[in-house]
Amino acid sequence: MRAIDEQYLGTPFYGSRKMADVLGVNRKRVQRLMRKMGIEAIYPKKRTTWPGAGHKIYPYLLRNVEVTRPNQVWAGDITYVPLQHGFLYLVAIMDWYSRYALSWRLSNTLTGSFCIEALEEALQRARPEIFNSDQGSQFTADAFTSRLEAHGIAISMDGRGRAIDNVFIERLWRSVKYEEVYLKDYVDGWQADASLAAYFRFYNQQRIHQALGYRTPWDVYREQDSSRRRPPDENEMKSRARKRKLVSTSRG
Repeated sequence: MRAIDEQYLGTPFYGSRKMADVLGVNRKRVQRLMRKMGIEAIYPKKRTTWPGAGHKIYPYLLRNVEVTRPNQVWAGDITYVPLQHGFLYLVAIMDWYSRYALSWRLSNTLTGSFCIEALEEALQRARPEIFNSDQGSQFTADAFTSRLEAHGIAISMDGRGRAIDNVFIERLWRSVKYEEVYLKDYVDGWQADASLAAYFRFYNQQRIHQALGYRTPWDVYREQDSSRRRPPDENEMKSRARKRKLVSTSRG
């Protein structure tokens, strides 16, 4: 029970299946002890994107497509991040096959620049064959789509009102919200940025996924990623955080 309690303090969002896998014990035993201890895994979406007037809408390219390797399909999306007073917008770009979060940015406005910054960071690592997003103006703007086309990347867009078309990044948001954001109650954007940086490192390099055979996104991404690059280290993450702060300061 002590081992379960210690693990629960570190990962309160782990259910009995993940808890049993991490501790190397029988799941039924873990379920029984968690009920005895009175603990269980800790488990809303406003519209954040709207089509831009005159922007080109691209067709959805992923229907009946089997995604079998990293960098075949990337996806991008935006969600809300609540603060004690106000909120921020969070964009993330992820690899569909591995669930690896390639990049992310916070912004206090819905201008498209923070999405472009996230895209450019991701493109420094690799190039996808297809990039999928919703029809929000941030993703349909020429400043965004032209960068994809310049790299020979096919553009795919969800049908309107069909979150299921981008299901994997919707699952990422669920993880981010219930495993990080809703547990922290950020005071301000600085705290949100630092805390989310730590969470995405955990999500990519430590968080096991049942759908990935209880491996991490980084483990799966690097298996077939032709670049074979290592994940960003602590110094790189701090450097990126400083750049985000400089960008945020310059806008303010």
